[in-house]
Amino acid sequence: MSERPDTIVLVHGLWMTPRSWEGWVAHYEAQGYTVLAPAYPGFEIEVEALRENPDVIARLTVQETVDHLASVVESVAAPPIIIGHSFGGTLTQLLLARGLGSAGVVVDSAPTEGVHVTPLSQARSLFAALHNPANRHRAVGFTPEEFHYAFTNTLTEEESLQVWERYAIPAPGYWVFEYGLFANLKPGHQDTWVDYRADRAPLLFVAGEKDHIMPPSVNRSNAKHYEHSPALTEYRELEGRDHWTCGAPGWEAVADLALDWALEHARTDRPWAVV
Repeated sequence: MSERPDTIVLVHGLWMTPRSWEGWVAHYEAQGYTVLAPAYPGFEIEVEALRENPDVIARLTVQETVDHLASVVESVAAPPIIIGHSFGGTLTQLLLARGLGSAGVVVDSAPTEGVHVTPLSQARSLFAALHNPANRHRAVGFTPEEFHYAFTNTLTEEESLQVWERYAIPAPGYWVFEYGLFANLKPGHQDTWVDYRADRAPLLFVAGEKDHIMPPSVNRSNAKHYEHSPALTEYRELEGRDHWTCGAPGWEAVADLALDWALEHARTDRPWAVV
């Protein structure tokens, strides 16, 4: 075990921007940590501007996004803790697979390639994008009602609308088609493939019991895929939490769980090969 990590990198998910981490940034900075919350390429502008012109992110690729995030992680002198939410959880797994980070925590993670579990609530949540094939080449958003079901189902309609108004943006429809329900129907490896047997930084999956869009069964299956890796992989399920667990009441406990686990298990020596 080497010195304690002092930097945390927060990776946001689809239909969100770094603004979604504003509470966590302040929470961790108040404890003395350096906190980086990088945007996907094109997501740097404000939520309101992206809603007005989502075309600027419609053709973004996962590979471009991982490369950009990797450059941020690599800019930190000592390997940081990486925490990702939703598709940011997938991206966190891809970053760890590159040999980056001292520890990773994925909250309500979207799966990497090979996870075949598709609960009905997940299919219903993603239907907003998948019902129209033309959305494959567009940036697609949720209506307030769709967002309430997919993200904030433990909140009231009024509370959910406030979240939607402050944080929700469209997302590249291509990602939903390629890496959503149909990812495992394509031959060969896709951009979300990882070597589940390889060594890497320790990784914790945190799932919300009430999550509709990335239910616990998806996260359990994703974690189990790493059972033959020499690296530490653990799974925790939080009672009563939905997909908006990073901002719903009680989010501080989730943030503390993520950080405490990462600090306990962080590997700053990184004996695994960087690929």
